[in-house]
Amino acid sequence: MTRIIVITSGKGGVGKTTVSANLGMAIAKMGRQVALVDADFGLRNLDLLLGLENRIVYTAVEVLARECRLEQALVKDKRQPNLVLLPAAQNRSKEAVTPDQMKLLVNALAQKYQYVIIDSPAGIENGFKNAIAPAKEALIVTTPEISAVRDADRVVGLLEAQGVKRAHLIINRIRPAMVRANDMMSVQDVQELLAIPLIGVIPDDERVIVSTNRGEPLVLSDTPSLAATAFENIVRRLEGETVEFLDLDSQSENIFARLRKLLWTKII
Repeated sequence: MTRIIVITSGKGGVGKTTVSANLGMAIAKMGRQVALVDADFGLRNLDLLLGLENRIVYTAVEVLARECRLEQALVKDKRQPNLVLLPAAQNRSKEAVTPDQMKLLVNALAQKYQYVIIDSPAGIENGFKNAIAPAKEALIVTTPEISAVRDADRVVGLLEAQGVKRAHLIINRIRPAMVRANDMMSVQDVQELLAIPLIGVIPDDERVIVSTNRGEPLVLSDTPSLAATAFENIVRRLEGETVEFLDLDSQSENIFARLRKLLWTKII
């Protein structure tokens, strides 16, 4: 049975598209057939993060207008043959597509792909309504900031009203040192406020910015990183595995310990 998952947040800038790209690629690496759907009509970005912007010929709008077949609009990723992207139209507004039309597109994809992941636009207007219309599950992304958490809480309520009962929380860009200094909300703080099951905690990592600019999802990198491991662990949990959460505090402490040791060695 196909898993149809919307990745949403309410607030812009919390990393939804980065999460969508990396989770889609990580799922495909596990051998699953994955279709990524960019639901941000007018401001598409998912193609850039995947490095597929130069390969787009048709978009979802042309499919709905019957100007091309769905298969013609799907952009295949050469690095990972199990993954395809259905791009949004950049020159159309969010009103160009209706929730019923999104259902038609996603249901067609569900005939062939094991996962359909929908990257929702920011806000709770028409674009958001389109993105959640076909969804059976939701991953709600937030950063540990009160404004982002409040918007995420609003989205939880809207998803429940839409009938999307299965929702999980991803906390992005956590900085353990700031949490310890009481300058940032902790994972527990966010969990208590939102009261939905936690499926992933992604540490703040400058390599995410580098990978985004290069159009290469972090999970494809040969260089290991905590953020890439966090993305892969989320996928394993989606697949039903029991995976311990990364101990980001001890990881940070180990880094500082190695630095202190290195500095002390140089002094001696």
